[in-house]
Amino acid sequence: MHPRKVLAVPLVAVLALAMTTTPATAAAPSISVADNATQPVFSRADAIKQTVYVEVEGTDSDSDGRPDRVAVDILRPKETEQGLKVPVIMEASPYYAGGNDVANHPVDVDANGNPLPNLRSAPTDKLAAEPFDGPFDGPFDGPFDGPFDGPFDGYYDNYFVPRGYAIALVENLGSGRATGCPTTGDRNETAGPKAAIDWLNGRAKGFTPEGEPVSATWSTGKVGMIGVSYNGTLPNAVAATGVKGLETIVPIAAISSWYDYYRANGGVLAPGGFQGEDADVLAKYVLTRADGQQVCGPVVDHLTAAQDRITGDYSPFWDSRNYLNDVREVKASVFLVHGLNDWNVKTKQFAQWWYAISQRNVPRKIWLHQGTHMNPFSLRTVEWLRQLHGWFDHWLYGIDSGIMSEPQADVETGPGEWGRYRSWPVPGATPVRLRPGAGAKLGLLPRPHGAKETFTDQKARTAEDLVQSFPAADPNRLAYVTSELPADVRISGTPTVSVRASMADGSSPYLTALLVDYGTDVRANGTLVPTGETLCYGQGVPGDTGCTALRRLGTATTPYKIVTRGWLDVRNRNRADRTEPVRPGREYSFDWDLQPTDYVFKKGHQLGLVIISTDRDYTLRYPEGTRITVSPSRSSLTLPVSVGKLT
Repeated sequence: MHPRKVLAVPLVAVLALAMTTTPATAAAPSISVADNATQPVFSRADAIKQTVYVEVEGTDSDSDGRPDRVAVDILRPKETEQGLKVPVIMEASPYYAGGNDVANHPVDVDANGNPLPNLRSAPTDKLAAEPFDGPFDGPFDGPFDGPFDGPFDGYYDNYFVPRGYAIALVENLGSGRATGCPTTGDRNETAGPKAAIDWLNGRAKGFTPEGEPVSATWSTGKVGMIGVSYNGTLPNAVAATGVKGLETIVPIAAISSWYDYYRANGGVLAPGGFQGEDADVLAKYVLTRADGQQVCGPVVDHLTAAQDRITGDYSPFWDSRNYLNDVREVKASVFLVHGLNDWNVKTKQFAQWWYAISQRNVPRKIWLHQGTHMNPFSLRTVEWLRQLHGWFDHWLYGIDSGIMSEPQADVETGPGEWGRYRSWPVPGATPVRLRPGAGAKLGLLPRPHGAKETFTDQKARTAEDLVQSFPAADPNRLAYVTSELPADVRISGTPTVSVRASMADGSSPYLTALLVDYGTDVRANGTLVPTGETLCYGQGVPGDTGCTALRRLGTATTPYKIVTRGWLDVRNRNRADRTEPVRPGREYSFDWDLQPTDYVFKKGHQLGLVIISTDRDYTLRYPEGTRITVSPSRSSLTLPVSVGKLT
């Protein structure tokens, strides 16, 4: 065609053509789903980093006249700037900025329960005992004064951002860049991550580090909270508010009632490994905002006074930190994980939460492993990622991943020995009562007729020392064992004990029951051992390879194992919230629970019940010498037996 003819097209025709045609637009980016799972199609390296300060409306825990704020570090696919909307995997924590050196309370006390002033516990190092939350090739840089600009802690970013998720790390009140004050589980701490969820759904105010308003236009509003220990407790707390947008939680080694973390049946009790720690100590540890010591001093002083280390009674202080009170508000599904050998966050924490959500038919799943206070990523990595991926895909993207059709419970009964079950406690668990008898026998006996037996409290000896002294007689404990078991016996659930006894000649108010497996065996020893293999599970970036060394539980051959234990302050024999005097020499019936468990006693082993008073590593240590006289004929141990016979 001749060029002049092109130029000769009338202008009016050109304008008409422009008015009747629509320019082509690029389709908004979307996730990729194959085999009923989101696929890693987005770039972790190009992901957008963003820091938002979210206002916690109605909460002013530092009393400065302004609403508290939490700092939220976000990592999201760059395609969210092009119209992609994604759900959020959130981990809230008071630990991102490290912790302070804080001394624990003295645990040696006088006859009235007052701490002895000349004794002092060593400083705590709480964070060092927290589980390593996934692979991380460099130190976590914090606290921060500005936008977050380092590798994200853990494995969530490498694995889930490429699959179309955003990651949000929330600094809890009083820590790092957040304002407010920590209160160890009270409602203001719950309000922080709840506000972040509200912001993601357009219901709360958020600001850039420069103070400009910002909204989460890229968010679908759907959130899944996850974390270990304190970081796993916050999901329980926030779920109990019923906040809209929280679709699921994954509480790992998490607390459901703070009373049961620092107390037990009326008695002051320590988390395993942190003798002398209490609510105020933990608050001081995580109080890492720049001016925290000056601003939050009165708040921490209130914790010290209100927690009551003298009586150990349940009180309004502890009731406000009991998430079981509001379990009826839980709308989110729950994927619960706990170590059966976790003596930091003890197993009662998971069990009572599990029992409560089960009664309400909350959609749920449970993992119980033979590890201690640790992340399942560290000990069953490939299967953990498969199930967690399917869980988040189902609850945050609505994908039929098949996860809800799988068995509800994964339980490890021995190192590397996993089973899958319809529910937990495993189906068929039935209460079986055993009675102490003459000659230190324990068994399925009719009510035996035996003489009363006495032991004397000795605070200097540990429970392990008193257990391993069997079968020799020991003046500081009573021990009863079954005959050699004719078959494997599995217990699944919560054991209980009933002891008829009197106390005299001393001041210790504690009774401690130990359930023991006597028999040499190879058992998990609380460590993780590298397998020599490496798994690259996600996209790496500088400082974070996206790879991890695979590990398994370490083991040791031991002649016995304390399977579980339980404690009672005898002054609280009727109610945990009321101290009642015990008349010296008078017999009472004392009933209390042991920590829930799932355990197999092997054929040929002996099942033992050991009764002591002071549990040196857990209870307060009153002056020694209390004399406890037990009536075996009026005492019993009840076990939830699912498989096997005891005689």
